[in-house]
Amino acid sequence: MRNTVYDRLYQWARRTSGFGELGFSSSLRAEAAISGDTLVYRLRHWPELPASLRKAAVFRALSIMSQRPVNRGWIVRHSKMQPGEIDDLLHQLAAQDALQVIDVADYAD
Repeated sequence: MRNTVYDRLYQWARRTSGFGELGFSSSLRAEAAISGDTLVYRLRHWPELPASLRKAAVFRALSIMSQRPVNRGWIVRHSKMQPGEIDDLLHQLAAQDALQVIDVADYAD
């Protein structure tokens, strides 16, 4: 196997950035099997947010969600948002049709 500079950087980024678990892959399905949370969320378009949700933690989560799917557990672990705030955010996004919801249980390993 050839180990190119790109391969080394890619592996380093996956280990150090915390984004390695965000890929739509078996890791999401494995986490879903453990937690029972099989839904992942991806942002379709930037939403209009009420003042209560215009916070840095929300904008950081939305930024990641605009690039790759994440599950609720990831948002809980990686944001500084309370579970109630996360539920409010997901509700707001769904109401604006700004949220793509994918059930990873539908995909075979």
